[in-house]
Amino acid sequence: MSAAPLPGHPLLTCSAIRALEARALAATPEGTLMARAAEAVADACSALLRAGPAGTPVLALVGPGNNGGDALLAALGLAARGWAVSALALAPEPPTAPDARRARAAWDASGRALHGPESLDALLAAAPLVIDGLFGIGLARPLSGAAAAIAARLALTGVQVVAVDVPSGLDADRGAIVGGTSGTAIRADLTVTMIADKPGLHTGAGATHAGRVRVAELGLSALGLPPRAFQTPADGPLPWGFLVDGDTVGSLLPPRERDAHKGRFGDVLVIAGAPSMRGAATLAALGAQAVGAGRLYLGVDDGATADPLHPELMTRRIRPAEGEGEAVLGAAQAVVTGCGLGRGEAATAAVAACLAHPAALVLDADGLNAVAADGRLFERLVARAAAERPTVLTPHPLEAARLLGVQTADVQQDRIGSACRLALASGACVVLKGAGTVVALPDGRWTINASGGPILSVAGTGDVLAGTIGGLLAAGLAPADAAMHGVWLHGAAGDALAAEADWRAGIGLPASRLPEAIRALVNRRVARS
Repeated sequence: MSAAPLPGHPLLTCSAIRALEARALAATPEGTLMARAAEAVADACSALLRAGPAGTPVLALVGPGNNGGDALLAALGLAARGWAVSALALAPEPPTAPDARRARAAWDASGRALHGPESLDALLAAAPLVIDGLFGIGLARPLSGAAAAIAARLALTGVQVVAVDVPSGLDADRGAIVGGTSGTAIRADLTVTMIADKPGLHTGAGATHAGRVRVAELGLSALGLPPRAFQTPADGPLPWGFLVDGDTVGSLLPPRERDAHKGRFGDVLVIAGAPSMRGAATLAALGAQAVGAGRLYLGVDDGATADPLHPELMTRRIRPAEGEGEAVLGAAQAVVTGCGLGRGEAATAAVAACLAHPAALVLDADGLNAVAADGRLFERLVARAAAERPTVLTPHPLEAARLLGVQTADVQQDRIGSACRLALASGACVVLKGAGTVVALPDGRWTINASGGPILSVAGTGDVLAGTIGGLLAAGLAPADAAMHGVWLHGAAGDALAAEADWRAGIGLPASRLPEAIRALVNRRVARS
């Protein structure tokens, strides 16, 4: 099948990287790619060394494969630039890969010692800049023995680490630590990744372990993206996706004409649940307001009136117990449900009514739990896709696990695959929240979001996100665009708040501050367009 690429900076899985690498190796002299990789690592290290304390030495950690060769050649390049260098190898035996063997021979010819793991503490005593060349994208087993001990020791020292291609122990495709809870990985301050960027550096544990990411294309950018080894969505995610950041997300919305009026920007209905949780629906409505929704309604099944703190949020009496769809919910361009909805018969009826509504739908939180608990609701969710009604699901990992019938750890071990499986099963656009939020489509396309951080780890921010996506859907954006833009805006607004002195540690942000930060960001970007 063919599908239009999504916007963003390309992220290639290991299979796609190897396809490009094989083409390049066949067209270049022996050792060319390793020499280029080593130079890229040496350049990155030089910049860090110049910015750090004078006289900082360099320690290359050398594994048995080509990553170890990259590290050794990078260290030799740094020595030629005047830096003191040393190297530690996991094993004394020469590597078997030809390029790595030549790199080892070059190191030996320099007359420098190649230390063993027993020398680690003595070498770390000089507080070196560490080059992690232990393992690369081919690692299939958890770090063990000396490699695991090195990772644990580095975590205690606070030295700067530059990873070659991928931090050792990290799954470059999935962003999980190889081996799960029984595994470990080196935590890098900077990862110099080769040929193309990789999804595992930007989601899950990878978002923390990779640090900053620098792509060294090694002169292969002209090769473009490799062909898709993909036939149907059932085969799984496409072998490459995209990283969505501020450079690729665009202006989000068009500038408004002078004769604009509220009727042009869509009505958003947010279904409010139990009175004790009504703040969640209010936060969602404020998220929709932040991106310019024309009219905002809180759907209530009791006699509640407007919130005096937010008089612009109108209430609408809904009757989900009496029927379904527009007849009991009223008209809207987008409906958001699940935020503080609660559980039980009333919640199930509200979700059923929303699934039957012709408007674009955002299903969040308790709405997702209702669908996970009731197979009939899931069937109706699938029927929406068959009817081509725009639908976006916004689960966190636990909610995604319930919908997929797996454990939360299974979702976190394969965030992209889990999001794509849920998108295929439901027919909806899926937003799998968390570090490196994944947006997945039923046809196997996917993106990872680059914005956001721990400041958003507080109750209520997910409600704001659901409403933000709902507001963009009401403005006429397709589900993929509304999801990608909404997720990026949400994270970027959190980043903007984290840059303020009062929030720099990312602690204690009230979710109610987030819609205003989103509004300011939208206005700045649209005004520049």
